[in-house]
Amino acid sequence: MKQQVVRELSTPELKERLVEEQLQLNKLTLKNHAISPIENPNKIKEQRKTIARLKTEIRNRELTA
Repeated sequence: MKQQVVRELSTPELKERLVEEQLQLNKLTLKNHAISPIENPNKIKEQRKTIARLKTEIRNRELTA
């Protein structure tokens, strides 16, 4: 998810999306990757970056509000 897309989301949507992304990362790391290797391990890296983008945007909005 690109930063431009993140900026367009509203704050409640950001928080909801953050929870979804964290659940997906949890599934990727614990269930799939721990038992058997996943096809594309870069997905884990991308998920972490997306979560960081969402958290950063939420924090920026808290500071400016």
